[in-house]
Amino acid sequence: MYDQVVSIQPTSPLHRRLSEEFMARINNGTWPAGSRLPSEAELCREFGTSRGPIRQALAFLRSEGAISGGRGRSPVVRGGVPSQSFSTFNSFTEWARKMGKEPGQRTVEVAIRQAGPEAAAALDIAVGDKVVDVVRVRYLDGEVAMLETSTFIHEVGRLLLDFDTDGGSIFEFLRQQGIRIHSARHTIDAVAASPAQAEALGTQPGSPLLRERRLTATEDGTHVEFAEDCYLPGITNFSIDNTVEQRAALIRIHTEGH
Repeated sequence: MYDQVVSIQPTSPLHRRLSEEFMARINNGTWPAGSRLPSEAELCREFGTSRGPIRQALAFLRSEGAISGGRGRSPVVRGGVPSQSFSTFNSFTEWARKMGKEPGQRTVEVAIRQAGPEAAAALDIAVGDKVVDVVRVRYLDGEVAMLETSTFIHEVGRLLLDFDTDGGSIFEFLRQQGIRIHSARHTIDAVAASPAQAEALGTQPGSPLLRERRLTATEDGTHVEFAEDCYLPGITNFSIDNTVEQRAALIRIHTEGH
């Protein structure tokens, strides 16, 4: 089926690189919704590897809700499930586009500050160390959806001083700069809008917001971002898919008809 072996550069464990390649093929339509994936044997030949890494990568895709099937059944690409993958789990821009929505943003501020106690503890730095704060209002199809407040360690955040934060995805830009985002811990709760949040989101102080707090790390475990994303509840909700094969996968879902 394939004429040559695909070469993947050895920058991370093979199964992880395979899962990223497989997810990219699903996201770009190479493997469209409803299609059957190539067999394990075909994938082994294409990537020049054994079945172990292939099966680990496929297990990850199942945990993300991207494919179904297994245990004797050929995997099938699922439709209508906006899975968070290693390439998209942090990116509002990529998630919005995957949902067929046009993302947008308006930067409120980009500022170098001294880390406060909460950010310092989360990012494993000292209180008073330099950090870069980025605050943006995010849009879906021109409608206000979310207030994004991110604090980056200075080593990473300084790269954003040369980036047009109104121009697109911060995480896509950071990947282009060689910052290999690997994992994040998400905490989700409901909060009442502060006066500043209410003004930014065009709602009333005290109105309910759906808050996602996120601690993002690179492959070597370095914490690089501590963020708080506050969504208008009629725009977005969250669901969790749990599997025995892999970690719980966070899935961000757009609510139609808001």
